Amino acid sequence: MKNYIKANEWTIVEEGFDAQLNKISESIFSIGNGRMGQRANFEEKYTGETLLGNYVAGVYYPDKTRVGWWKNGYPEYFAKVLNAANWIGIDVNVNGETLDLHTAKVSDFQRILNMKEGHLERSFVAELPGGNKLKVSSKRFCSIADDELAAIHYQIIPLNFSGNVTITSSIDGDVKNQDSNYDEKFWDQVNSNMANGTAYLTLRTKKTEFDVCTAAHTLIKVNQQQVTVAAETLTKHKFIATKLSYEVKANDVVDVYKYASNVTSQNYKKEDLLAAAEKAISRAIASGYDKLLQDQAEAWANKWEEGDIIIDGDVAAQQAIRFNIFQLNQTYTGKDARLNIGPKGFTGEKYGGSTYWDTEAYCIPFYLATAPQQVSKNLLIYRHNQLQKAIENAAKLGFNSGAALYPMVTMNGEECHNEWEITFEEIHRNGAIAFAIYNYIRYTGDQSYLAAYGLEVLIGIARFWKQRVNWSEEKNSYVILGVTGPNEYENNINNNWYTNKLAAWCMRYAKEAFELVKSSDVDEYLRIVGLTNFKEEQELADWTKIADQMYYPFDKKHNVYLQQDGYMDKEQVLVAELAAEERPLNQKWSWDRILRSCFIKQADVLQGMYFFEDEFDLETIKRNFKFYESRTVHESSLSPCVHSILAARLSDEEKAYEFYLRTSRLDLDDYNNDTEDGLHITSMAGTWMSIVEGFAGMKVRDNQLQFNPFVPSQWNSFSFNIGFRGTQLKIKISSTQISITNNSANEIEVKVLNEAYAIPTGETEILFKEVCV
Repeated sequence: MKNYIKANEWTIVEEGFDAQLNKISESIFSIGNGRMGQRANFEEKYTGETLLGNYVAGVYYPDKTRVGWWKNGYPEYFAKVLNAANWIGIDVNVNGETLDLHTAKVSDFQRILNMKEGHLERSFVAELPGGNKLKVSSKRFCSIADDELAAIHYQIIPLNFSGNVTITSSIDGDVKNQDSNYDEKFWDQVNSNMANGTAYLTLRTKKTEFDVCTAAHTLIKVNQQQVTVAAETLTKHKFIATKLSYEVKANDVVDVYKYASNVTSQNYKKEDLLAAAEKAISRAIASGYDKLLQDQAEAWANKWEEGDIIIDGDVAAQQAIRFNIFQLNQTYTGKDARLNIGPKGFTGEKYGGSTYWDTEAYCIPFYLATAPQQVSKNLLIYRHNQLQKAIENAAKLGFNSGAALYPMVTMNGEECHNEWEITFEEIHRNGAIAFAIYNYIRYTGDQSYLAAYGLEVLIGIARFWKQRVNWSEEKNSYVILGVTGPNEYENNINNNWYTNKLAAWCMRYAKEAFELVKSSDVDEYLRIVGLTNFKEEQELADWTKIADQMYYPFDKKHNVYLQQDGYMDKEQVLVAELAAEERPLNQKWSWDRILRSCFIKQADVLQGMYFFEDEFDLETIKRNFKFYESRTVHESSLSPCVHSILAARLSDEEKAYEFYLRTSRLDLDDYNNDTEDGLHITSMAGTWMSIVEGFAGMKVRDNQLQFNPFVPSQWNSFSFNIGFRGTQLKIKISSTQISITNNSANEIEVKVLNEAYAIPTGETEILFKEVCV
């Protein structure tokens, strides 16, 4: 665990340059706008250890699968979001010496991520080996107001010398992914050119043939006066740059303004890309840096108005939740239903940047409450649009009759994960996708989604479960064999409780959804029956029979649901007995030792109790929580938030707060020693869930918002904004009262601590309730 980030409510601050922490900081200080993003690499040359990263949403390469032992059904490739052209390059040469923080003596270094206004700042003083000293500051952002644009202001002040300063502003497309399976570069050059001071570089991905045109225009001012010198154009394969030289005196101020644009063949015809890039860069130049920065601040102000959480009395907790919300909003804006949320977003290459089940299980609740309804709907439509691919995925594994198995990892709907225990066994992902449909309708009331999109998906998923179970004569029940649950420290197990629970629920919900569409929209019912060749009487009967006779492993001695068959055969050692130097297990133990242990990466049973909480009384949840919490090492980023929510339900203040801090500061404090690979974007939504669903106890029951609040003793109060069915509410909770402000045109009735209250439009209701447990 690291602890070098300074606590601040609105900024992430690093003071002092430590090269050993640089890759961690590159992840933490990443920026993006939903369309593109980048790690916090330096603009100037840096020869120290770094992970270069610039990414364009939806652009990927099918990297050929690399495994030691090929198995039938393996995907042929792993889809990777590519390290794209690096447009931030501003190399600085001073009297023949290159500015490089790896070789310079660095002082007064500071890096700041301004979350309130959406930009990255950096400043330092560098003394070059020859003794020349210069002060440098930079500020850059990817615009969420115009998501094709980005900009940099880079300032240089010579402190103790006069002489020549040469600036080389580049676009470098000769890049590679660090995780390339065969050390291959994934881009080919289409063309490059310089026109009217703007550099253009168009690259094309191999195999998938996405074209991306990157444009960059550089302006320089000395002492606030724009200067014109002869610019030299430098070109080589997949690289183009502008080189400018100036004579400066000590304390002169050199301001470099660099405007950039990325446009892709996803949104323009290939023959129109260059014109689109010209148009975009012209918008940037016409606006100017200050106006672009102002537009960025205003756009972020709107984002914070919709989704900010305010914590009074705990700066570390406040900083952490805003960091998580900031990164979520940088990663996905919901404007494009073709896009989704990669586990690392725009902050690193690990996991390929592709879509996982994390979106449905963790991100949907955040976007439902903090963004327009269409945003979360687009995430569901993304899966509907890939239904045929899910059916093909199932067919590759031997399933038929329209059974759908959604991929564990995908960019286009095809499965592309190449570890057998994930690809073939972690089938619980199907359940998360079905649950997201249910969750969306429960929250929005949009039943029409079932007829338009959802029912087709639910039928495919239910058909898969029907074929995946088998009847056990010994258990006199249906069982599911050879699976891996969310707890990936167990592989090829039988009767994972969570998977069995989800499978039965999916079949029941598919039946319920079918009957609802049949009774409410006959035309859509007939369309779907014909489209899916649905055998109504037989299929509904099969689903009901299987769901009613599903087997669930249970331990009578401890009175808990078991992770899977045989779990109690393991040596039952508790996490408290583990030596600190043995953690994290996945970096210290062999995989064989992990699989034989009772230690849990994330608790499957508790994940199921979070999803289906209303089916269990508090005593049952408490017993299972106590049992599994003591055995869970939380080496999945998705684990602590569920434990925090359940601990809050159980009025366990200490655990609820402990796990909130852990999930919210997972990357800021590098809990699992892996932040340098990129941030855990999808688990960040779990931080929001820990507060809103955990401490505030928010849920929807019977089409009504309900709150059962819990205030950690470390906080004076907390407040948040949510949208719910056309209303905008601000909720503030302290230990002595709850206030709800209705900032919309419609009255709404909510329940607080099981009592109903009408909240008139435009008014604040102060409810005096003792809420602190």
